[in-house]
Amino acid sequence: PQEIVSGESEEESNGVNLMEFSDEILLHILSYVPCTDLVLNVRRTCRKLATLCLDKSLTHTVLLQKDYKVNKDKVKQLMRDIGKEIYQLNMAGCYWLPSSTIDHVTRCKNLVKLNLSGCHVTSLRLSKMLSTLQHLRSLAIDVNPGFDASQLSSECKATLSRVLELKQTLYTPSYGVVPCCTSLEKLLLYFEILDRSREGFMLSGQLMVGESNVPHYQNLRVFYARLAPGYVNQEVVRLYLAVLSDRTPENLHAFLISAPGSFAETGATKNLLDSMARNVRLDALQLPKAWINGSGLLQHLKFNNPFYFSFSRCTLSGGHLIQRVINGGKDLKSLTSLNLSGCVHCLAPESLFRKAEDDIDSSILENLVVSCCNLRHLNLSAAHHHSSESIGSHLCQLLSRLKHLLSLALPVCSITDVAANVEKPPTASNLVPQTFGRKVRIGIQTYPRNLADQANQKIESSVFWSLMGSLRFLETLEVIGSSFSSAMPRNEPAIRNSLPPCVRAQSVGDSEVAAISQLTYLQSLTLAQLPNILTGSGLINIGLQCQHLRTLSLANLGMMGKVVYMSALMDMLKHCKCLRDLRLEQPYFCAGAQFFQALSHCSSLQRLCIVSRSGTLQSDAVMSFMANCLEVIMCHMFMGESLTVCKNLQQSIVRSFQADRPALNVVIFPLLHEDLTEVIRDVPMRHLDEITLFKSRVAEEPPNLWW
Repeated sequence: PQEIVSGESEEESNGVNLMEFSDEILLHILSYVPCTDLVLNVRRTCRKLATLCLDKSLTHTVLLQKDYKVNKDKVKQLMRDIGKEIYQLNMAGCYWLPSSTIDHVTRCKNLVKLNLSGCHVTSLRLSKMLSTLQHLRSLAIDVNPGFDASQLSSECKATLSRVLELKQTLYTPSYGVVPCCTSLEKLLLYFEILDRSREGFMLSGQLMVGESNVPHYQNLRVFYARLAPGYVNQEVVRLYLAVLSDRTPENLHAFLISAPGSFAETGATKNLLDSMARNVRLDALQLPKAWINGSGLLQHLKFNNPFYFSFSRCTLSGGHLIQRVINGGKDLKSLTSLNLSGCVHCLAPESLFRKAEDDIDSSILENLVVSCCNLRHLNLSAAHHHSSESIGSHLCQLLSRLKHLLSLALPVCSITDVAANVEKPPTASNLVPQTFGRKVRIGIQTYPRNLADQANQKIESSVFWSLMGSLRFLETLEVIGSSFSSAMPRNEPAIRNSLPPCVRAQSVGDSEVAAISQLTYLQSLTLAQLPNILTGSGLINIGLQCQHLRTLSLANLGMMGKVVYMSALMDMLKHCKCLRDLRLEQPYFCAGAQFFQALSHCSSLQRLCIVSRSGTLQSDAVMSFMANCLEVIMCHMFMGESLTVCKNLQQSIVRSFQADRPALNVVIFPLLHEDLTEVIRDVPMRHLDEITLFKSRVAEEPPNLWW
């Protein structure tokens, strides 16, 4: 704000005065400023801004979910100044705010939408707050151990009875507030219940005493459930589904259950699906793989104008996909998001006698592309989609027709040129075993380090180069090895061994990475298990050309015994001024002074996660980096250092920077330590879900599932 005032004379001398712009233009500019800054700082600079900063267009919706500088006092002052003007308040993931902060939300008497996911809220505080919010129609909360629905007042229950949309994250077996929400139209459930307590006791999926009230689903239009790994989560979600199986809501149009691993079908769930097949027409569908595999369910379900399908990890064949879902191309122009991750046979006519590595049938993909021409989000990862050398078009050539794509996930082996892959002799890196054994000294081919020189090579003629050139508006890209698995899975010890990359992927390396630099509007990039990375030169091109890049995740690139792309990565980071999230997973990664000096150029960086078996770090370099990068609020490092080194560094960071960064979350811990899972459970869900744990995120959920 001081800069605005002090800069007026300079602006006037150049013939430009910010205050001479129209109110409409100024309001548009101010819409990019966090609401706390507008109300508490900017409006105090001059009379004109004092009026504009309180305009309804700026105070109607207040977003605090990623305002990492906000604290309790700022929230208190904000609610005092504009509480009555706020209709939508998003505080999701504000884990650093004390629970007493929620008391100030009672000033927002006109609230219609409220998101408190990830905030500390007791049942008593929730009751007091909701009793005053009579206009509330949309609510998101966490249900933690100790939650007691009997503590909710009658006024609170009256408010809940008018709520139409509820998002509930469960950390303990409970119905939460669902039985009180008698008018629900949209219900989103996130099950994060652990099988064991901190003391090591096995937990039960049975609900707490007093939880016998039954949910009311008669008006339900959207049902979504996402389960973290664990048996208890499956037990509890069955209790929620039991009511649905008795009577399926007539207006149900979206039914989605995301469950990892095996989630067996029961008599009750079969009755539910049979009832859905008879009585409803769906627009969005996702089911556990065991509910679809081997059943004729998809043949009987009816769809209206579907916008989202997820058949992740199902054994659905391409023949069934075309016949039962795409229905010969009829009425699928409405489909905008499709998740076929881990659906290994979805591009083959049948799956009975087919191996996962066999060539795809390009006619199936062509049918899919023609039928679903308006797709914006497509996930084909975690499968071997090998294009035929002689029959049909290449997968990349067919996907280039999807001009509306905004996000795309592909397996590494799907982007290689078939002819080049067959004719090209093995490179030195192909001959190096992908293990952690003795390092083999090899000659490194020299690659050009800028885009102009790359263009002189034949990479422009590759199918992947052409694909990247045709998807100019792509914002999210994931290229992940079909056999890649992260060294840090959920709720389990760290994985010590990784599977070798697919043979077809052996030629994918620097030139393919350079092709990605054509994506001018790219915001999020994930590259995992690209075996032929020799220098990482393509990363520099991305840093230069993709100036909107905000999220970068790199894992297991090149040889596993050495970080061959370190020099290129450091050059790349010097150009990433908008980068906010960086995740690196690579054995033997050296997080030293040179790396952190390069990373310090990323002035917008907020979150850093490094996962490295046998990796090393330099404590002084980390401290210097944290001092230079003032926006960093998350530092997660799982390396090969000793527990003592890790604990000392973690304590030093917290002691030095916590006071000025209220949201600071630091976890530095040995990757292979037996207590890793206990440490992980204390990481805020926002960081754990968005960056710390590796996963494919394209088409993971329907678009605009929650505001």
